Amino acid sequence: MSAREFKPLNISILTVSDTRTEANDTSGQTLVQRLIDAGHCLLEKKIVPDNIYQIRATVSAWIAEPTIHAIISTGGTGITGRDGTPEAVSVLLDKTIEGFGEVFRAISYQEIATSTMQSRALAGVANRTFVFCVPGSSGACRTAWDKLIQPQLDYRTRPCNLVELLPRLNESIND
Repeated sequence: MSAREFKPLNISILTVSDTRTEANDTSGQTLVQRLIDAGHCLLEKKIVPDNIYQIRATVSAWIAEPTIHAIISTGGTGITGRDGTPEAVSVLLDKTIEGFGEVFRAISYQEIATSTMQSRALAGVANRTFVFCVPGSSGACRTAWDKLIQPQLDYRTRPCNLVELLPRLNESIND
């Protein structure tokens, strides 16, 4: 069998924070650098406050944009009163990828022990767009990208990956 060629994806990064700016957004910059280093294309990067409606508006606009293959948000996945990323995003998803949050927390347990139970990391698919919501620390972004997102957004990953599913995401049960 011949080796598969890498297929670059168009990815947008959203940082959810009331305090971060482009100058100090280490988590967003970690994701941007990693996706570029992997050979993907950054389409847009944005910072929005911890506000469900602003998060939802940004993610909705990106989901509606047919050139965006994946969205990664960082921040707002904890359990404080201001953490609303899962509530903002989950209603937009056509399907949830349950295993993402489960595996993220299992991997994180090795790094931060029981503190991982505070993470509400999630992923899903909306309008042929993969959506990943990860915690706001740069360590969590590194873990999510290096151990979960990057391998699944690489067409060469075997036995399977999310990229090979892209053409099939709009299939219907009735097709």
